[in-house]
Amino acid sequence: MLLEGKRILVTGVLNDASIAFSVARRAQEEGAEVVLTSFGRIMRLTERTAKRLPTEAQVIDLDVGNADDLAALAGRVGGKLDGVMHAIGFAPESCLGGGFLDAPWEDVAVALQVSAYSLKSLAVAALPLMDRGGSIVGLDFDNTKAWPVYDWMGVAKSAFESVSRYLAKELGPQGIRVNLVAAGPIRTMAAKSIPGFEAFEDVWAQRAPLGWDIRDPEPVANACIALFTDLFSATTGEMIHVDGGFHAVGA
Repeated sequence: MLLEGKRILVTGVLNDASIAFSVARRAQEEGAEVVLTSFGRIMRLTERTAKRLPTEAQVIDLDVGNADDLAALAGRVGGKLDGVMHAIGFAPESCLGGGFLDAPWEDVAVALQVSAYSLKSLAVAALPLMDRGGSIVGLDFDNTKAWPVYDWMGVAKSAFESVSRYLAKELGPQGIRVNLVAAGPIRTMAAKSIPGFEAFEDVWAQRAPLGWDIRDPEPVANACIALFTDLFSATTGEMIHVDGGFHAVGA
């Protein structure tokens, strides 16, 4: 088993269609102990979903925008961590769907804090539990281009990608790797909240050289699992595309 004896913290599990759920399931199948996080009104949803894993996972309370929760994370998780999965993103309604010129700073600030700054916050909170060889993996949507309807979430993803590189620089001397998996569009609960998301589905089906199944998060989850293993021991600051090859082709 690739993750035998490892312990992985996984954020962002809402239901069994979540990419993070597939990561948690695959991690358990490869021998890891998995701990999930959730908070507020979605806690019950995460707890129900945790029971659908091969082994029911512990769910701890964590709001990445709450300083008290972040300070308490190490105590709530306890023990050690070998890996952390960042699968968190949120933007207020004004920041998506074509309102780029109109979204107020107050809403943009929320999108940046939750979707980008939280990678740093989560890494620092988990750091006391991590030793050399640890791996932090974030779920990304490559924002080296401007996308329709993605608007300020796209800007947040660009910031997220930059944060990951700076974290890789800062944590590398401690032997901790930080990498991102840039996924093609997957039909998750979060994706459904993006106005016009079906436009991404259509263009990926037409242009991805390997094809793309918007209902199958397994290839993305497998890449995350690989980054948690020791097979990528010298890889950090990287963004690995799992998108059917879409990023590599032009119009």
